[in-house]
Amino acid sequence: MPSSSPLHILPIDSSARAGLSGRDRHGSHTRRLSRRFIDTWMEQRMMDVVTYRDVGQKPPQPVSGDWIAAAFRPPERRNAAQQTVLAESDQLAGELLAADLVVIGAPMYNFGVPAQLKAWIDNVVRVGVTFGFDRARPGEPYWPMLPTGKRLVILTARGDYGYDEGGRLASSNLVEAGLKVPLAYLGLTCSPILGQRELESSGVMAQVGGGADEPFMSEIGTLLPMALCGRNSL
Repeated sequence: MPSSSPLHILPIDSSARAGLSGRDRHGSHTRRLSRRFIDTWMEQRMMDVVTYRDVGQKPPQPVSGDWIAAAFRPPERRNAAQQTVLAESDQLAGELLAADLVVIGAPMYNFGVPAQLKAWIDNVVRVGVTFGFDRARPGEPYWPMLPTGKRLVILTARGDYGYDEGGRLASSNLVEAGLKVPLAYLGLTCSPILGQRELESSGVMAQVGGGADEPFMSEIGTLLPMALCGRNSL
């Protein structure tokens, strides 16, 4: 893909906090990271198109029994009520299918992703839409259905240190695996990760204003070429 070709960017914020750290009282660190990433990206690639999704403030409906029944029914056999049940999922999956780059801001809540982000995952993991299944298929009965060449960037924030690979709490870090595993299942395998650490403990926010975290924020620039996974250039 030539560098001049516009890319479709899908930023997803999932923090329950609406504001930005360093600007708003009790603002979100991951929202600040994702805002910085997208702003920096668009400064260098103004031709790209951004479709923003805020699941933190507008959570998708969780999967229900009616949703499951509709999703596993062939599309041509779904009634009007089942089509309505899947309408939001269709929109979310459509955004994922259209995106060249997915940027997810994912704070750590109780070692894993926020419930609203898990609801997004459950809505986009769709048989016959984002992954295929055929028990009679030789070998693996599942296969990814996302177009090849998509990229994923995960921006995380945690309240303690040691969650990175090899750290004292690495086995308790369910955020990255909770995103990488299901999205790789769909075919989204290129996933640079930037995790901001020791930002909050016992409800006390770290002081991040005044440029105190600029060395970390500047690392976002290193993610830009990584996010292209060798398939493009900035």
